[in-house]
Amino acid sequence: MKAIDVSFLERCTATLSNALELLQVSQAGSVSSDMYRSACIKEFEIIIEQSGKLLRKALKPYFASSQAVDRLTFKDVFRHAVLRSIITADECERWLQYRDSRNDTAHEYGADFAEKTLDLLPQLIGDAARLVAAIRQQNHNNELC
Repeated sequence: MKAIDVSFLERCTATLSNALELLQVSQAGSVSSDMYRSACIKEFEIIIEQSGKLLRKALKPYFASSQAVDRLTFKDVFRHAVLRSIITADECERWLQYRDSRNDTAHEYGADFAEKTLDLLPQLIGDAARLVAAIRQQNHNNELC
């Protein structure tokens, strides 16, 4: 099986981490603050989508066909990742919460919405880093087979 490339997810996570740091030191209400907040929200959305795509790839060896994995809902992909010990049950619950928040980004705007999402970012950064490590470990295990 071809190794799963996690470099884009890593880069997005680093970008989010940087944007969040800059947001925290920017003056509230400034153009810079708005720009960093927007960058954080956009990277949050990209990380959620990219994580689901990478986990689909990681799950394919466990299913009879690629099409079976492709038919899974986003949330079911994460649930199956728990069953295959790729992520923990606690991490899965957080990823499902991130997904719900991400779905809200498509429908809600404003400061209250942004603040709720921004509160999730430090934990998301850690979860994304652990997901990268888990997929790398799976790549390594597949090389040994």
